[in-house]
Amino acid sequence: MHRRTLAMLVVIAAAVFVRLAYAASPASEAQFPEVRPGSSFQFPADHGAHPAFRNEWWYITGWLKRPNGSPIGFQVTFFRFRPGIAEGNLSAFAPKQILFAHAAISDPALGKLLHEERFYREGFGLAQAATKDADVVIGDWRLVRSVDGKFHTTVTGKDFSLNLSFAPLQPVLLEGDNGYSRKSPRPGDASYYYSIPNLSVSGTVARNGHNESVSGSAWLDREWSSNYLNPKATGWDWIGLNLDGGGALMAFRIRGSDGEIIWAGGTLRDADGTVHVFAPGDVQFTASRRWRSPQTGAEYPVETVVAVRLPNGKREWHLTPLFDNQEYDNRGTGGPVYWEGAVRAAGASGYLEMTGYYRPLRL
Repeated sequence: MHRRTLAMLVVIAAAVFVRLAYAASPASEAQFPEVRPGSSFQFPADHGAHPAFRNEWWYITGWLKRPNGSPIGFQVTFFRFRPGIAEGNLSAFAPKQILFAHAAISDPALGKLLHEERFYREGFGLAQAATKDADVVIGDWRLVRSVDGKFHTTVTGKDFSLNLSFAPLQPVLLEGDNGYSRKSPRPGDASYYYSIPNLSVSGTVARNGHNESVSGSAWLDREWSSNYLNPKATGWDWIGLNLDGGGALMAFRIRGSDGEIIWAGGTLRDADGTVHVFAPGDVQFTASRRWRSPQTGAEYPVETVVAVRLPNGKREWHLTPLFDNQEYDNRGTGGPVYWEGAVRAAGASGYLEMTGYYRPLRL
């Protein structure tokens, strides 16, 4: 569902800025393709960018283990946004595509998130998103897929750096209806969505000039869309879990202003490859413990039971956080506030995202 909340909101805010900057430029209204059921995916091209659509992201989350065995959570997101303005302008400075990246680590020894960002318009040899395969470059940050099928990312920042490789151990998992993922009762509020769970991770994490070798497991999400959310949506909850033995669970719900559930969905792939696709009534999120942020006052259900309905009964996972304060607070630069962090359950580990708890999310 993803998340890629910071990426989406910051890029959309930037698009508002450039729209104002180009308001005097004559331009026809941009046309964006619709997301519809029945489309077929073509790989490796669909690992690459889809520049005709309004937005898309490459989102990787996971758990890493240091040499001493202690855990670190991490996420890396590369985001592409088409503002739909100045598209007839021949200037190389015209913001026809905007690229943004965000990375964070969750270290229990720190008890808070460390995060870094990059933000460029496409072009000038500084930022690009290839279309034939995954290769997104933003300055000195990169996410690329090599010919052996592995993904690699390099992130450099003031507080930390990442140099990680991700080896797929399983085939692509098409979310929703063979990759068509609805987000509301309106069929057009949807994305093309696939995941690659249970990636094997190796590489290094650098902090304070010290490199540590790490290993672990990760989850890759890919989504692209032209109309992602229903206007009544105020927030969402999303979970991606790698299950011991090779299974994988993705589940989400989208909330409205009075607490009603606008839509919900998800997919469970068993270790034997059997796939279960969930309708809105099959997915339930139930808070079991809440944590109030001392920074923002927002209250998050950091311990949550996620339950799904299967033909032979119900299955549930009691999620607990790596630590409570995995809130991203970007108010100082006009950005969003949300919770995104490493969680675990019996026989599972992954990432949980919760938006709209500080204030309603408006895109």
